[in-house]
Amino acid sequence: MTSFVRRYGTLAALVAIVIGFSIASPGAFGTASNLINITQQMTLLAIVAIGATLVMAVGEFDLSTAALVSFGGILVVVLFKAGVPAPLACLAVLGGAAVFGAVSGFIVARFEVLSFITTLAMGTIIGGVTFWLSSGATLFGDIPAGFRDLARGKIAGIPTLTLWLLGVAVLAWVVLDKVELGRRLYAIGGNREAARLAGVRIVPNTMMAFVGSAMLSALVGMLLTARIGSANPTGGGGFLLAAYAAVFLGMTAFREGEANVPGTLVGAAIIAVVGNGLTILGVSTFMQDIITGLIILAAVLVRRTGMEGHGR
Repeated sequence: MTSFVRRYGTLAALVAIVIGFSIASPGAFGTASNLINITQQMTLLAIVAIGATLVMAVGEFDLSTAALVSFGGILVVVLFKAGVPAPLACLAVLGGAAVFGAVSGFIVARFEVLSFITTLAMGTIIGGVTFWLSSGATLFGDIPAGFRDLARGKIAGIPTLTLWLLGVAVLAWVVLDKVELGRRLYAIGGNREAARLAGVRIVPNTMMAFVGSAMLSALVGMLLTARIGSANPTGGGGFLLAAYAAVFLGMTAFREGEANVPGTLVGAAIIAVVGNGLTILGVSTFMQDIITGLIILAAVLVRRTGMEGHGR
């Protein structure tokens, strides 16, 4: 029973939360339209969180994710204003984000600098570049209609944002669970020295994790811009805390103490459902932030308790 709770307790908590909000507000929360709304709200957060999952797999953190979301949104609009076609603009944004991620991963792995410090500094640099590109202003206009369809349209009745999430989640799950790269990443996260002695190349593999995280964050920046029709230099500010809350919650689901994509999706769903439900019930934004922080603490404590219990 204890093992079942450790493995599936987070999923059970999600079900309980959904039931609780459905009872508290059946006319607003427990509707099909609101369920679709929750999946839309969840998509962007979940994609950022999946990127964070890649970095957590190697036992590191990336605090530049929020800055990269803002960077992605601003840069793509700047390129549109310069007349760059949408496909090339999107590729350029992803390429720029990959460079930032590669630099962070290289510094962390090659020089063994704490990822907290490295990515905090890198996030500050990216934020400066973003404000320079935008002159500190929200950018409007010159956004192609086809680009907006990336986050506003539907395919076979399914919102494109939901399809983005499904595609990213399946790809990340395959990378982490079904191919050798994923095994190398988990080996590094489990014991760096043992992985090195086993022949795992620490620097390039760590860089790949950071590159993946950076590109997914920039992708979210572009999708956010496509959805709202503008880009703000601080538009990614709300993603960092919530994304890592989702990852830590996911580390208490399905696998004990290990970052994994299915768990991260459950964690992101919990964050989205809680935010949506509290908004419907009229709870203020600052109280939602407090509750999100408490959720993170609870996830960390559950993970720690579960690891200690497993060790015994």
